[in-house]
Amino acid sequence: MSNLHLPPFDAGFGVYVHWPFCMAKCPYCDFNSHVRRSGIDEAKYVEAYTREIAHMAALAPARTVGSIFFGGGTPSLMKPETVGAILDAIGKHWSIAPDCEISLEANPTSVEAGRFAGYRAAGVNRVSLGVQSLVEADLKALGRLHSVGEALVAVSIAAKHFERFSFDLIYARPGQNVESWREELCEALAHAPTHLSLYQLTIEPDTAYKTLFDAGKLILPDHDHARALYDVTQEICDKYGMPAYEVSNHAKPGEECRHNLLYWRYGEYAGIGPGAHGRLYTERGRRALAVERSPETWLDYVTRDGHGIVTDETLSRESEADEFLLMGLRLKEGIDPKRFERLKGRGFDQRRIEALASEGLILPCSEGRIRVSPAGFPVLDAIVADLAA
Repeated sequence: MSNLHLPPFDAGFGVYVHWPFCMAKCPYCDFNSHVRRSGIDEAKYVEAYTREIAHMAALAPARTVGSIFFGGGTPSLMKPETVGAILDAIGKHWSIAPDCEISLEANPTSVEAGRFAGYRAAGVNRVSLGVQSLVEADLKALGRLHSVGEALVAVSIAAKHFERFSFDLIYARPGQNVESWREELCEALAHAPTHLSLYQLTIEPDTAYKTLFDAGKLILPDHDHARALYDVTQEICDKYGMPAYEVSNHAKPGEECRHNLLYWRYGEYAGIGPGAHGRLYTERGRRALAVERSPETWLDYVTRDGHGIVTDETLSRESEADEFLLMGLRLKEGIDPKRFERLKGRGFDQRRIEALASEGLILPCSEGRIRVSPAGFPVLDAIVADLAA
């Protein structure tokens, strides 16, 4: 490894920026998000983000940034000037690729949609909208603050300002049947013709939905019903020319989210802001970094130390191999087993490969890659555990 500590496999470099604030906490959400009624001093946060970016750049210098992702929380609560200042700080410390993808997550309220022109001027070239449902009653049940009408207006405004945009939907919602989901998904595809993120509702610890679920007040579709909803999702998206390129993400070829591909291809990325995670190569090897979750405590740490890192673990080669496997098999393109072998120090057990292939869970190796079959994706965790053993 050179004195610049470049990674041995070049799967790209990106920057994730976490904006932790929301107008309200959704009952299903376990992300690091916080509601602050007293307002946010954005100038103070810009200063802290700038300092933490400088610290991460000192750990991983001489990189070229291929993607930047503003996630949250609700990044569209930021002023466009705040986004621009953070992008300027990233550009000061790293080189920015000419075709860098700069994504920002947005909530589709009318006020935030009106900021899209400002975000575009600041440098954002892709937005991802948290629509979540095109059914009014379900939006209310999901705790969303927008209506279906506001969501569709926001999507149309996004289409005017950004060549690349996407939105999220949640399915397997309480009471949802296959036919209603089929109609909703077809409507969604008419409004987002190049990329959709489609997530199956899951009950996460420490959420309002978890409390309701445990009390028997929230009933989700059973396994067979959820599988039927998953199957119709694949069928319709395939029909519209937007197959799954990852377990929950669908796109026309060439329209995949590059930043998320960076994660799944096990690239290198700096995590900036409260609750962010990163994976950086240094002279110590691949380091797993986690940043303080509380926004106010993070501000104190950055003011004192220049960063808010609270976890810094140098991964063993075996841990790297397992993470690479876990991330890479989520992709339709699969993984290169040679990279796994170089990390793990051994190759896959061919008997396991043959057994999984005979069950139709992985596809016959093409171009030397291992790929999960469409039938295998619903049981991906079991496949990963089997191959990693």
